[in-house]
Amino acid sequence: MAEPFFYVDRSEILEGRLEEARDSMRDLAAFVAEREPQLIAYHFYLDEAASMMSVIAVHPDSASMERHLEIGDPKFRAFGALIRMLSIDVYGQASPAVVDRLRQKAEYLGGASLTFHTLQAGFSRLGHP
Repeated sequence: MAEPFFYVDRSEILEGRLEEARDSMRDLAAFVAEREPQLIAYHFYLDEAASMMSVIAVHPDSASMERHLEIGDPKFRAFGALIRMLSIDVYGQASPAVVDRLRQKAEYLGGASLTFHTLQAGFSRLGHP
């Protein structure tokens, strides 16, 4: 069984762009839900001040993340006018294609830092009650 792949990013919402960002979050979530049935979870969060946005995605494997980056690229780019991405954290074994695409995404959305984390121990019960 492939190792699950976890993606977390944090972005600052640009001043005066909160409502547009909220609309874009809903639009992107619906777009992904319709086109990527393999995704286990895909969530947008705002902090208490509604000034920071976080995205958390759980993919079954790196190939799912690669498909997500390919399908969603135009939608992600549209966020460039609304946010400044600060960080991307990846948990799981990323393919070279995913690494390359995430570097590009980090750059065009504000120069975010990109950190990869390697699994050392643990287990998943994804899909089990």
